[in-house]
Amino acid sequence: MGKSKNKKFKRPQFSADGLPVSLVKEEDVEESEPAVESPAAELLDKLQSPNADVREYACASISRMVQQSQVIPSFLQRDAVRCLGPLLLDRSLAVRETAAGALRNLSACGGFEVCEDMVKQDVLTPLTALLQECSTAFDSTPLLKSEQTEQWHTVEGVANEAVNLLWNLCESCSQAVTIFNKAGLLDVLLRCLEQRSHNVELAVSAAHCLHAVTEENSELLGGLQPSVLRLLESVLMDNQSGMANLQLRTLIAGSLWTAYDIRNKRQTYASKGEQGILGILSERAAAMCILGEVAEFTEISRCTGWPHSLPDHSAVCVMRFVCNSNTQQHGQHTQCRPRSAPRRSACINVVCLLQATDAELREATALLAAQQTSLEIIVNMCCSDDPSDDEWEEMSSSDESEMCPDSMSEGGSCLLSPLCLSAEVHSALLNHSIPEKVLRKTEFPSSAAVEVCNKSLAWKCLIKKMQRVQCRALTCLHNILSSMEVEALGGATALQTLAEHLSKLVFGMPEVSKQEEFLDAATSALRSLLQIMASRSIPQCISPQQLMGLSEAATRCDMVSVRVNALAILGITGSTLARERNSVDSLQLIGNALLEVATRDPNMVVCGEALDALFDVFADGKEAEQAAQNIRLLPALKALQPVFKAKLRKEGKGKYSQDQLCVLDNIRINLRRFIGYLESLDRSASA
Repeated sequence: MGKSKNKKFKRPQFSADGLPVSLVKEEDVEESEPAVESPAAELLDKLQSPNADVREYACASISRMVQQSQVIPSFLQRDAVRCLGPLLLDRSLAVRETAAGALRNLSACGGFEVCEDMVKQDVLTPLTALLQECSTAFDSTPLLKSEQTEQWHTVEGVANEAVNLLWNLCESCSQAVTIFNKAGLLDVLLRCLEQRSHNVELAVSAAHCLHAVTEENSELLGGLQPSVLRLLESVLMDNQSGMANLQLRTLIAGSLWTAYDIRNKRQTYASKGEQGILGILSERAAAMCILGEVAEFTEISRCTGWPHSLPDHSAVCVMRFVCNSNTQQHGQHTQCRPRSAPRRSACINVVCLLQATDAELREATALLAAQQTSLEIIVNMCCSDDPSDDEWEEMSSSDESEMCPDSMSEGGSCLLSPLCLSAEVHSALLNHSIPEKVLRKTEFPSSAAVEVCNKSLAWKCLIKKMQRVQCRALTCLHNILSSMEVEALGGATALQTLAEHLSKLVFGMPEVSKQEEFLDAATSALRSLLQIMASRSIPQCISPQQLMGLSEAATRCDMVSVRVNALAILGITGSTLARERNSVDSLQLIGNALLEVATRDPNMVVCGEALDALFDVFADGKEAEQAAQNIRLLPALKALQPVFKAKLRKEGKGKYSQDQLCVLDNIRINLRRFIGYLESLDRSASA
């Protein structure tokens, strides 16, 4: 229904279909076998033991068990949060660490509702005290290094678990962010960042948390002191080697971009801030391609610092594909965040997932995480929150309809005129070849890499991470297409080549049809591209048969946004075909498919998109008139009209947002007018 809106990544509260979603546990962790019976009561009783070892054992056991979502209710019913909370300040550092780990996993695997409940149960009070104690401990100088080294690392271990718990809560609960601001916990995160030279894991955790709390947090960002910005910039410019450091700098770049994007500050910092950050992000982008020519193993070893004794020769190939970076640029990175879909899974403490010797896996995991974040940041750079003047003008279809925004969060469809990027951002995107680098990451992960990862349980988690990077790249491409002029993207020839590439992604891999995240990202990008090509009368390369296949796949998809994108693609292509000769048969295929969806789909947003596409396809032209007569479009729409109107009146207010209802009401009015138009054609033909 209108132009495809670009995407933005931010802290989610609702799923693609408009319903509350729970924060899923880390997708890349293999689920344990479901427990037949949960010994929750016994373990919670052991938390009260006078023996520190027993308390630590109980916390560790709970930490493992709550990774199985089906046992979480049994712990919550017995006040697990109130039992674990006081142990964050236990006299034993080991108990503190395992208690924080248990709460961390509970928050990650329990979802939004559990996180909100944890905040309501005041878990942030002992957590804040713990974090402040850890921050103070960072400043203490050990008198006897040999005796206190272990304790020092334990304090940092406690801090790491606590920061991850804080990250999960702030990612899922706005009240947690409010408490974060009032408690001044930013200072704690900054102290953790200062430990990066000897504990990069803690610094990365703090950067993740900072990345979460800066999202839409004007209270925090509006009061940032110059010293804070200088510290973050120093982390960003730190050229320490290793993928974890790249991940750290990527996350900091995202936080800085958010800080400099505050409306009342952005213009004053545009020249230095945007250009500087984009330059670093772009250089990292050049080093983060998953696919490409296989690099020499010695170069990979030199670039990453990994040992030569990888598991086997095939594993070397995996690392080459995952880490095809160049030695001059490996210290740079990019970062980004996608649309109004979940930004990322919350952080979970997985016991024994990565052993200390798994350096290669840790490096690969950090690299892919940095790539994902990089793409998400670029997505947000090319995203606008506010409707343009053209948008508002386009939204009013008649005087009978109230002007309202077409922000169809459920279907992902919105009217949107081309974005007006700042000159600095636009120039930097082009100067650093960001569109080309993003395009390279939209390719499917190498089959060789996937095959090798499948052979190892530990390495198998990389497959989903590579796929997620591809999806983020497709979403990034969607926003770039929506925000840049055709000439800046290479002109008509470049767009045709891109259309062929996206068509191969969407139509060339049948096995991905069940991967909803991929379908959502790919169809969004394809829809945006086809809109641009249609507006410029650039020939398209999608056959009617491919369109029918896409329509069938979308019909089977549970995601509303995928179905909406597929219908929009049918409408765009059909309206183009209507201007061509000998297109009656193709238009009939498209028309029948759209009528089927408009009549049968249970979601009114999808039905509305199908009707809107029908209006576009059969609006004008002799070919369209003939096709409309052949499929008996007029009587079909006459029969559908009262059903659509009654369904809108009956279901609308309770199921759809005000913005969606506004758009659907416009479609109701346009349906009546379109029927009148078809009737006039019928009278003319009869005369």
